[in-house]
Amino acid sequence: MTRTALVNLLHRFKHGRASTDEVITAFSAGASEYLGFATVDHHRELRQGFPEVILCAGKTEAQVSKIARSIVRNGSILLATRATRSHYVAVRKLVRKARYNAVARTIVANEHLVQQRGDGLILVVTAGTSDIPIAEEAAETARILGNDVELMADVGVAGIHRLLSQGSKLQSAAVIIVVAGMEGALPSVVGGLVSVPVIAVPTSVGYGASFQGISALLGMLNSCAAGVTVVNIDNGFGAGFAASLINRKRRIRRQENGQKL
Repeated sequence: MTRTALVNLLHRFKHGRASTDEVITAFSAGASEYLGFATVDHHRELRQGFPEVILCAGKTEAQVSKIARSIVRNGSILLATRATRSHYVAVRKLVRKARYNAVARTIVANEHLVQQRGDGLILVVTAGTSDIPIAEEAAETARILGNDVELMADVGVAGIHRLLSQGSKLQSAAVIIVVAGMEGALPSVVGGLVSVPVIAVPTSVGYGASFQGISALLGMLNSCAAGVTVVNIDNGFGAGFAASLINRKRRIRRQENGQKL
């Protein structure tokens, strides 16, 4: 059940147009849907503010497409990550208006349901061009969760002047996601320049001793800059979701304080 559907049901109940049994049935019957190979959690949107997201890695095209159809048929926004083009082709057969981002490897649908939920800009910063796919996953996630998002690419520490020249953009952001491989130094630099949360994403970009992102992960975990938090290697989705939650709380606080959005 989506939040909108719940509000409509409670409004009908309040005005005597829906029975107690209808309300109870809606809360119990629609909680999940068993597909034989997956159980789709249709109440996740009520609990967390966004529907269940499909991780396509390890799933067949048929499995992904059927889960996607279940989510869309429930009236929810679809977001699928780590999707191949073959996953997308299968989804399009069941969800005609699905869209594929080949760089981010995401599939989205029901985008018309996206509402502005965040307060302020989420800025996604990459150390190098090779980090862009993970950055795009973070950006696409944050966008579909209802945030204003911008991408600043290839401003790593090997040419620190590139980052410093973007000082005004850094200062304008409400949350910053920093995506970096190699030694993972960029989040520490950004964290020392701004007064907003910085979410660091280590990537598996790098040569042998980077150990597929472990060097960047350890470097970010040992950051001396205050306010830097770290997600898992290549987890652009996790960073985008966390940034969205922070932005949503900012919006809620401003609404509660009667401030203009």
